[in-house]
Amino acid sequence: MVSNSQSRFSDWFKRFASPTDSAAMAPREWQMDLAQDEIPRSRLIRIPTGYGKTLGVLGAWLYHRIERKDEAWPRRLVWTLPMRVLVEQTADEVRKCLDRLDLLWQPSADHRGKVGVHLLMGGADQGGEWNLYPEENAIFISTQDMALSRALNRGYAAPRARWPMEFGLLSHDVLWVLDEVQLMDVGLATSAQLQAFFDDDAKARRSYRPRVSWWMSATLQPDWLKSVDTKEHHAEWTQSPTTLTPEALGAGLAIIKKELHVTTIAANDHGTFAKAIKDLHEKGAVDGEHGRITLVVCNTVDRASRTYDALEKLGVTKDLRLVHSRFRPHERAQWKTNFLGRDACRQGVDRIIVATQVVEAGVDISATTLVTELSPWSSLVQRFGRCARYGGFGHVAVIDRGRDEKTAPPYSSEELEAARWAIDCLAATARDVGISSIEAFEQGLTDEQRKQLYPYHPEQLLLRRELDELFDTTPDLTGADIDVSPFIRSGDERDVLVFWLDVPPAKKGEPAPLPPKDRKPSREELCSVPFLAARDWLCGKATKAKPAPRLLPSRRAWVWDWLDGTWKVVERTALIPGAVVCVAADTGGYRDDRGFDPESKTSVTVSSAPPQAAQDAADDLEDTEELSATARYKTIATHNAEVADHAIKIAAGLVPERIGELIVLAGRWHDIGKAHPAFQAVIEERGPYLARVDLAKAPKGAWQTPCLYRSKDGETRRGFRHELASCLALFAVLRRHDPMHPALLGPWIEALELMGERVEREPITNSPKATALERQVLACTAEEFDLLAYLVLSHHGKVRVTLNAGPKDQEYVARDDRGLPIRGVREGDVLPSISLEEGASLAELSLTLAPATLGLSPITGRSWRDRTATLLRTHGPSSLAFWEAVLIAADRRASKLTTIDSRLNTDAEGGTR
Repeated sequence: MVSNSQSRFSDWFKRFASPTDSAAMAPREWQMDLAQDEIPRSRLIRIPTGYGKTLGVLGAWLYHRIERKDEAWPRRLVWTLPMRVLVEQTADEVRKCLDRLDLLWQPSADHRGKVGVHLLMGGADQGGEWNLYPEENAIFISTQDMALSRALNRGYAAPRARWPMEFGLLSHDVLWVLDEVQLMDVGLATSAQLQAFFDDDAKARRSYRPRVSWWMSATLQPDWLKSVDTKEHHAEWTQSPTTLTPEALGAGLAIIKKELHVTTIAANDHGTFAKAIKDLHEKGAVDGEHGRITLVVCNTVDRASRTYDALEKLGVTKDLRLVHSRFRPHERAQWKTNFLGRDACRQGVDRIIVATQVVEAGVDISATTLVTELSPWSSLVQRFGRCARYGGFGHVAVIDRGRDEKTAPPYSSEELEAARWAIDCLAATARDVGISSIEAFEQGLTDEQRKQLYPYHPEQLLLRRELDELFDTTPDLTGADIDVSPFIRSGDERDVLVFWLDVPPAKKGEPAPLPPKDRKPSREELCSVPFLAARDWLCGKATKAKPAPRLLPSRRAWVWDWLDGTWKVVERTALIPGAVVCVAADTGGYRDDRGFDPESKTSVTVSSAPPQAAQDAADDLEDTEELSATARYKTIATHNAEVADHAIKIAAGLVPERIGELIVLAGRWHDIGKAHPAFQAVIEERGPYLARVDLAKAPKGAWQTPCLYRSKDGETRRGFRHELASCLALFAVLRRHDPMHPALLGPWIEALELMGERVEREPITNSPKATALERQVLACTAEEFDLLAYLVLSHHGKVRVTLNAGPKDQEYVARDDRGLPIRGVREGDVLPSISLEEGASLAELSLTLAPATLGLSPITGRSWRDRTATLLRTHGPSSLAFWEAVLIAADRRASKLTTIDSRLNTDAEGGTR
């Protein structure tokens, strides 16, 4: 008997899944079961290919989050694929589903009630500024590299200053769907560790919105998620996994026969392999409705490319395709339409597709003949699912290309030995690798045999201490960071992202030209290249005698320098996983029909890219004020008030009430540091506001170029960060009105006096009465004050956990004995009196760098490092980063406003109207 909830979901699912033939798209039993669980929890989904995993999983989330409007469900969904090739295709399918329900958000329209769809693939996000809408629903389609690097606060191909914001949004209020986990390698273990750490925080009440993970694969084994850190949660995750019922396994796609053949061909004998493929294709049956398609799956890009070349030499050129992960999205864009989608499998087609493991996940094609190299058992099962996917009868040939140390990679000999045993068992009995035959075979396995067929031994295991350390995004003095790539992929599969650009060669006697500073790649231009292969290609092979640290004479390539804001010539050590590398087009290295090809010397076709957005440019530099360039002049008070208004709207329902109040208070305070003379000096064209010291925004042409923070008296504060001045102003308020405040000296007074320190216990004499805004600061507890100060400091993502001098501070030439600045702020700097509230002015504030010192300070008490470490222990990294993201979103949305500032009581605005 069908319940009311089942009937409601079924009716909704038909509209969601198909606009034309709703009866044919009724939910499958497993899809119905998944959607009936109204409590969002981490779980296993073990469903074979061809059974509608995309529709089932997407439908369950949409139904609860949007249709039922259940606030218990996360508002963001992150769909993570292990390979790069099919991200765009999955995004297209998701958009179609949302379009059917009129739910797809268009960036030019109102986001409320709609669902945004975004690709996390590096380059420009052409789907809108997703990070500006923490309160809205969104879906992210990504590779594990892009998704997990963001979950580790080191987002590949993302501007550095955006790392914390994206970390917060993708670690809080989110459902992670990890698709085809058998291909994820060490990334699978990292995903489980991250979920366990969040569950620990939730249990300790350090998280306030859900974060859950759904791990999916036809070959998923519960033990893959076990570790010391996950053991407390493992039983809950793995209880009642989503699977096919015995009835479903006895009908439909499950009983399609796929005849098995097994043979051996040497790994280096590409000609014989190609001849076998050609013969199998010509003998293969023709599906009257879907044509004749032979899918060849090789274990490496090199073998796939060589097989493709060998087939061409045999005269197979009519409809021969090559698919691997080393193509640019620009070339991949037409694959689905031309040959890698259901609509391309049609009557009359006669096609051979040579591919790598990328077709194991998310490809909706049905091959009449599958030719696959021997691979681990979990991969073979996925590959078998690409044969006779739409019905009929299939032929499968498993070719053993060798299992020793030279021929087995990227897999281990043990994995291939176990897979060969399983294939031989099936060849000797069922001679069939259809779903029912494989299920029957696996049901008869002993525990030991199952472990041998499904081994999983990740090389790295993320520790909680390491995740907490990654919260600090401060680079060292060279701009280097902690390498998170061992937690994402192992071995040679860790990539750099390469794009090619026309950069003229150097003229005799002149400096070598660099790529333009404002030229950054679009998503369509980026090609994934193994970082070790990139090193050998650009710098040459390294040996002990010849380390090859620099570019070969025939190569020209650059990486972005965050500290200096320019492209710099790349060296071997800079070619690390996740790096974005610009290569001169005349260096070669890519062919439109082959993808990345280090042997190619042909100049590469350059794709066009949209201009870099101002926000991206600002986030990609250590010091810049581009974001303060707006259509109109605007005061600090007005901008702060507008940010606070946005913060109220965004935070409602997302954060605890008191946290929301602190975020709003941070909004009202965050840009007070712009009153600093160093900031005011860079607004050189001030129109009728020459005497004002409280301008926060100004038109684009008003700013000092280049921005050196040089005042009229010649004082230069390169690297100045106004948010540090804003943060230190909060300490100045406590010092002026209540030095014994528990957030300042109160708890430490006796210890400091025992240490012989001279401490000021009384407020500063003759201090003006505290304003209403100051009273809100003074009313904070010690913990609340620290959080308030942190939110103010971190609202650009550039100064956060530590306070230390940057490289540009070291260049400062002091005129007195006040010492070097920290991020352009010096000891004793004074913020002038400005109006922040109607009828009240904030008196001038003297700033101290005392919070940057280690240990207890007789001026400000605990060090900044100690305060942020306590915040991290108290709230956990995901919540802290999420609150940070809420304030940043409010600031950036308010910065887009073109409202007239009523505090600038004049009709003239310097020609900006």
